[in-house]
Amino acid sequence: MRRLPNWVLTLLAIGTLYMLIVAIGVIGDGFKGLGKDAAEGLFDFATNPFIALFVGVLATAIIQSSSTTTTLVVTAVGAGALPLEVAVPMIMGANIGTSVTNTLASFGHAGHKDEFRRAFAASTVHDFFNLFAVIILLPLEIFFHPIQKSASWVSDQLFGTVLPDPGQADLVGTLTDPVVDIIGLDGLTGMLPGSDVIAGTVTILLGVAMIFFAVSWLGKILQLIMVGKAKTILEKSVGGHPLTAMGAGLAVTVAVQSSSVTTSVMVPFAGSGALTTRQIYPLTLGANVGTTVTALIAAMAVTGDGAKLALTIALVHTLFNVFGILIIYGLPFLRSLPLIGAETLARVAAERKILAVAWVLTVFIIIPALAILIKVLFT
Repeated sequence: MRRLPNWVLTLLAIGTLYMLIVAIGVIGDGFKGLGKDAAEGLFDFATNPFIALFVGVLATAIIQSSSTTTTLVVTAVGAGALPLEVAVPMIMGANIGTSVTNTLASFGHAGHKDEFRRAFAASTVHDFFNLFAVIILLPLEIFFHPIQKSASWVSDQLFGTVLPDPGQADLVGTLTDPVVDIIGLDGLTGMLPGSDVIAGTVTILLGVAMIFFAVSWLGKILQLIMVGKAKTILEKSVGGHPLTAMGAGLAVTVAVQSSSVTTSVMVPFAGSGALTTRQIYPLTLGANVGTTVTALIAAMAVTGDGAKLALTIALVHTLFNVFGILIIYGLPFLRSLPLIGAETLARVAAERKILAVAWVLTVFIIIPALAILIKVLFT
């Protein structure tokens, strides 16, 4: 099949980005239709920070996209439906959930014991880093809120200086409001029979579907534009200085809008023995930071009173990963923990592959799902 010219792909990328921004407006419109009390009630079950964490893990593992999860969280915060205190652990959970994709990619080497051991170690180092980051930072956040406070401070500095205050210069709203009005409660969904709650719910679901579609296709289009280039950048960078690999992971992830692509493309190199887990490790960390750009873009699309809160939670995603790198990778006595965890698990999993399957199901599906189910049923 003939590949589309880059200029066509670029136009398609701009179109899907516009759809993403419109979708955020549509969801915000839907939350307004629900009313403040009903909107806030949607997340009552997740007020416990650990349940919120598990919601983030499970949602991201199921839809295979932390960008989608974090965009929805940013939108809900901006609409006033989700408190920051609940959103922060959800963002952390999304960080864990996104690592399932490259872990699954390692199963392509399951037919060869040594290849699988190397590939599984290289993929699960992402799992272990994100898990250790949550283990360290979530308790600190619950008691002292360092990430939320830092993000709020940065948000305060940006608004009215680097970023215009939406209350004074709502460029995004000017570009998207006409389309939101056609789709939302003032247009198509507002014509639905029934109460405002029904119309609001349908509007939110439509916006969610639009976000899922836009994020998915934006990533695919950008990957087509970057085909070959991203792989070349990663191949040249990994194996050199860790900061170079980290920067490459960040840059490529921003370019293709998918940390899963960045990390998964390295798994075959690990399986073949061309690269080690230690070499791939810093690239994974850069990819973690790079994937936060989608949430930042989403935050720019939120207007009104919730705009600053939306930017704050998007910055939480970025700062969580930055703080995680500074603490875990920056401190020599912690730096090797994800490597030790990944390589130990890989050695065991190579001998008994059912344990590799159990790891994926337990960490990403069973534990989060059971915790949420127990919370819903017994409280």
